[in-house]
Amino acid sequence: MKRIFIFPVLLLTVALSWAQEQQSDTTQVEQLGEVFLKHVRVEADSPITHSNLSKEEIATRNLGQDIPILLNYLPATVSTSDAGAGIGYTGLRVRGSDASRVNVTINGIPYNDSESQGIFWVNLPDFASSVQSLQLQRGVGTSTNGSGAFGASLNIQTDDASKEAFGQFATAVGSFNTFKNTLQFSTGLLKDRIEISGRLSRITSDGYIDRASSDLRSYFVQGSYQDGNTLIKAVVFGGHEETYQSWFGIDQATLDSDRTFNPAGIYTDANGNVQFYDNQVDNYAQDHYQLLWNQRFNNRWSANLSLNYTYGRGYFEEYKEDADRAFHELPPVTIDGEEVTTSDLIRRRWLDNDFYAANLNVSYSDDQLEVDSGLFVSRYDGDHFGEVIWARVPGESEIRDRYYFGNGDKRETTVFSKATWRIDDTWSVYGDLQGRFINYQTTGLTSDKIALAVDESYSFFNPKTGVSYRLSDQNQFYFSYGRANREPRRQDFEQGITTPEKLDDFELGWRLATGKVQVNTNVYFMNYQDQLVLTGELDDVGAPIRTTSGESYRLGLEVDASIGLGEHFVWRPNLALSENKNKDFVTSIDGELVNLGKTNISFSPSVIAGSILEYRPIDKLQFAFLSKFVGEQYMGNVDSEVSKLDSYFVNDLNIVYTIEGIPFLDSIVLTGLVNNIFNTEYVSNGYYFTFDDDFSNPGTITTVEGAGFYPQATINFLLGATINF
Repeated sequence: MKRIFIFPVLLLTVALSWAQEQQSDTTQVEQLGEVFLKHVRVEADSPITHSNLSKEEIATRNLGQDIPILLNYLPATVSTSDAGAGIGYTGLRVRGSDASRVNVTINGIPYNDSESQGIFWVNLPDFASSVQSLQLQRGVGTSTNGSGAFGASLNIQTDDASKEAFGQFATAVGSFNTFKNTLQFSTGLLKDRIEISGRLSRITSDGYIDRASSDLRSYFVQGSYQDGNTLIKAVVFGGHEETYQSWFGIDQATLDSDRTFNPAGIYTDANGNVQFYDNQVDNYAQDHYQLLWNQRFNNRWSANLSLNYTYGRGYFEEYKEDADRAFHELPPVTIDGEEVTTSDLIRRRWLDNDFYAANLNVSYSDDQLEVDSGLFVSRYDGDHFGEVIWARVPGESEIRDRYYFGNGDKRETTVFSKATWRIDDTWSVYGDLQGRFINYQTTGLTSDKIALAVDESYSFFNPKTGVSYRLSDQNQFYFSYGRANREPRRQDFEQGITTPEKLDDFELGWRLATGKVQVNTNVYFMNYQDQLVLTGELDDVGAPIRTTSGESYRLGLEVDASIGLGEHFVWRPNLALSENKNKDFVTSIDGELVNLGKTNISFSPSVIAGSILEYRPIDKLQFAFLSKFVGEQYMGNVDSEVSKLDSYFVNDLNIVYTIEGIPFLDSIVLTGLVNNIFNTEYVSNGYYFTFDDDFSNPGTITTVEGAGFYPQATINFLLGATINF
């Protein structure tokens, strides 16, 4: 029924738009490059809560740290880093929602992994150097491609074609033996039609945490052709990362005594000495191939077609001490008449996946009406398997024999149509209808060698609507409602969860814009059914485990501003206050199910504040003092003091100086960044777990709690130079 409903809506909107076109033709021609993301982005006056970052704003702190770290000062965001210094595995939470619930698209193509729904920025190191702009929509946002946005959506546009030829070499050095080198170029428009550009990057760092090293390489190549109303871009980008594992965290006692300790790779040699395996690494490569074609038929009608293929492959390697031989499919071995059942070994767990996507959008625009309709189809095919590459007692086994194998196949079709009707200079109305249709199938075994046979189909209808009212040139108000549905991910199916999540998001906002003051204020209420919240626990590869919380909600107030303070100062503060609650949370305590009633949702601080104070004494010199406060939060959903993360307040100093007038060069930009300038010891992430103890007191079950922590770097620095020629 939902399919039957959606397609007539698409046809109706196109018909209405065509009828409108016959009446007038006064719309100005848009820049062709802006249309690639029109179907997933919103305008400044839309009734959707959002923030934008330009290439110039990103560049001031782009010294090798991942995109989540660069977004840390946006409203309601919290960034984390396993290695402690923002290079390697990093994460981003928005309104308390973890990265798997933040929808990310690159040129309109989903970047979230289809099965885990996670975002692995480490696979695209230095990608910020190839970003033209990005938009973070908080809440449900507008219709987008891929898994539904349950906390936010991040829409990234890669570099525009450059009209002028240029070359650029950027280098940076910093604490923890951090080095970054980036080489970029563009031919400029050749014969006013063709441009070829590219980037090569390498980033290395030892990390703040012991042995949490990173060796990251990436590339970006783009060819574009523009002729009148036609723009075609072929974009190829990817990365290869090798990072020493640092996802285990440490307990409270170790945090107090040795906060950089990393237990990954630990084992005891034949002489009883503690050792660390030197290749306990994550090794993964990912390549993306995109073909983007935009065609403007006239001043009102345009269309764009996007084709994508992503190839990912890699493994993490680990040393296992006294591992069960039968579990790893190692043949029996008898030594001195005794059967050997365990052995030290080294294993690799592999992912080998392909992702195909096609995206077609048609847009209409005139003075009063804008309509965007689209069709998106994708298929993900991913293999999961494990190999033993060495064993102390190998027997008759062969190198890289597989001890488990599984496959996941996910197919998705999305259709949408959305429209903005500007009734007059005061009122505008927004409507958005989306249908998502998903089929997910698995075969084979999990990494725990448990059969996983899933064949689930989901059909979701996601309506959204909103209204904007402009009271005056300085004041605008908006209200929006959005419905989102979301399917479980692979790890949820492994936990026996098949029920999708549902979210109703209500947003009420006010935007104030005067000469030197811009303020965005919004109140939101996000009402969930069957929300999949983080339990605080991790599986054996460091991935968070989720559980269904029943009814829950997030209620909050967000304020961000840009305030000119005289001629040389600009202050950009933001504040997010929220209440994040499970309504009737049920858990097992001492062997019995207990309804705890209203509890705090895990990893959801009630206060998040940020500030950027910029000072420009002259045009070529900029100082920025950046501050971030994150309130206390629970890592579980049971309000246990054991699971509490303390609040923290950190400050950074950023200096940018541009030198011009150098012979044979356009400019040299010198950048300095001192992170955590006051040397605060803080923790931004962790985990919480419980287990039932029925051994200490036979006949009685006692729930035992524990927690782990990921300490972040104390004071550290990055220094960079960018040579433009």
